[in-house]
Amino acid sequence: MKTVQLISITPEELQKLIAAAVQPYLEQIKEHLQPKESEQYLTRKQVSELLKVNLSTLHNWSKSKKLCAVGIGNRVLYRHSDIEKALIDLHG
Repeated sequence: MKTVQLISITPEELQKLIAAAVQPYLEQIKEHLQPKESEQYLTRKQVSELLKVNLSTLHNWSKSKKLCAVGIGNRVLYRHSDIEKALIDLHG
């Protein structure tokens, strides 16, 4: 084990040295802890109007896993990001 003796260093200088050494790690942690955008959920009606399809078509797409429906309580909702992803997959 390596030992270090601090000679002629003031508490303020020690504090600055520690802060400088820790700063890069704090920046990395901040990047990972940034608040994410809240997910937007759409109702069946909103999705059917957005995609210009009938509710029965939307239901069939959900059953065939073309769109991923989310059940929240007794409601069926769709994540906006899932709809965009499904469109990219269909046209990609």
